Amino acid sequence: MNLSNISRRQALKSGALALGGAMAAMAAPLHAQAPQPIRLALIESLSGPFANTGEAVFRNLLWAVERVNARGGVKLPGGARPLQIDRYDSKGQNEEALSALRAAMDDGARIVLQGNSSATAAALVDAIDKNNERDPSRRVIFLNYSAVDPVLTNERCSFWHFRFDAHADMRVTALMDVMKDDTSLKRVYLIGQDYSFGQSVLRESRRQLGQLRPDIQIVGDELHPMGRVKDFAPYASKILASGAQAVVTGNWGNDLTLLVKAAREAGYQGKFYTFYGNALGAPAAMGDAGIGRVVAVADWLPNVQTPASEAFYQAFRTRFPKAADDYVHMRMQLLVEALAQSLERAGSTDTVPVAIALESADVTLAGQRGRMRAADHQFQQQLVVGVMDRQGVPGVKFDVEGSGYGFRVIKTIDASRAEMPTTCRMRRPS
Repeated sequence: MNLSNISRRQALKSGALALGGAMAAMAAPLHAQAPQPIRLALIESLSGPFANTGEAVFRNLLWAVERVNARGGVKLPGGARPLQIDRYDSKGQNEEALSALRAAMDDGARIVLQGNSSATAAALVDAIDKNNERDPSRRVIFLNYSAVDPVLTNERCSFWHFRFDAHADMRVTALMDVMKDDTSLKRVYLIGQDYSFGQSVLRESRRQLGQLRPDIQIVGDELHPMGRVKDFAPYASKILASGAQAVVTGNWGNDLTLLVKAAREAGYQGKFYTFYGNALGAPAAMGDAGIGRVVAVADWLPNVQTPASEAFYQAFRTRFPKAADDYVHMRMQLLVEALAQSLERAGSTDTVPVAIALESADVTLAGQRGRMRAADHQFQQQLVVGVMDRQGVPGVKFDVEGSGYGFRVIKTIDASRAEMPTTCRMRRPS
């Protein structure tokens, strides 16, 4: 055995270890200097009957976050920081959502995003209000993109909650702006999911129909369990038997797709006035039977006829080219832009200054402008109403989810006209 060779190998090994240690020591400060991301916690149904809606939300928010990070992140006094979106599955249950909220806070998130259930949003608002009063060191801001029960920015408004979607009464008003001019319409059927949002849609529809079109007869008015009806044929039969010329519904997700599919199969020839009939399988479920008959209200639609809007939509489809992923929400893009703007204006990630900055957020993207109303934290933006038609006809350049059907814009409601008064009495932190 050659001892000199062994000694040489040991020396080389020791040298390599020393060099590796030195390199690790040099790399450690570089790693420590990497900017910490600003964590956003998405609490949403990512499994169960409404998983497709949660995944659609995630794609939209992810795209918005990627856009902010691509331009360098959020500019703060200590240096730019990227946004990071973390997923927490509520499984469509309030208790699971509250558990997810606690987990997100333990993980360091101070900005929470949710929207696909007003009941869940109300539970989160209550929990966040209590947490923020009890533990100021772990205060949380709640950004809501779809929970549209009007009470959330009226009697149950909160300083910590900001809604970026038009609430149900605003959306009903936009639909009624179209319905009131249809003089042939005499019989209407109201149907919705049996929880706070569905109830508010039917309540406001009854009220506005009574004011605007007292000659219209409401021939059906019912609520059904949310997310638990697998066969809507009995409901479709009742709609057909009622002689209704139109159905008004706030249904979303599978509850809408299955309803319109059952109505088509039952031979229903009337119109559907919807909040969410423009995607997630509804157009494909209706097919040709939906042409000229399915009406949807939204903050934006792909066939808004401007170059900026078209470029915005095509950029999303480039990022998510699969037909099944084709559901773009302008309001979610504006939400992330408003957050980035407010973080930079606050010059901090502390929740109170960020919330104060959010109260006056004013952002524009692809020609769509939105501003936050400080009185109740209800975002104000234009609304559009579209009617389903075949792709390729005038006004329908883009279809939905590869279905061959898109939505032609028939009414644009300016933000000033869409705005409604509030009963909010905001309690702000001292």
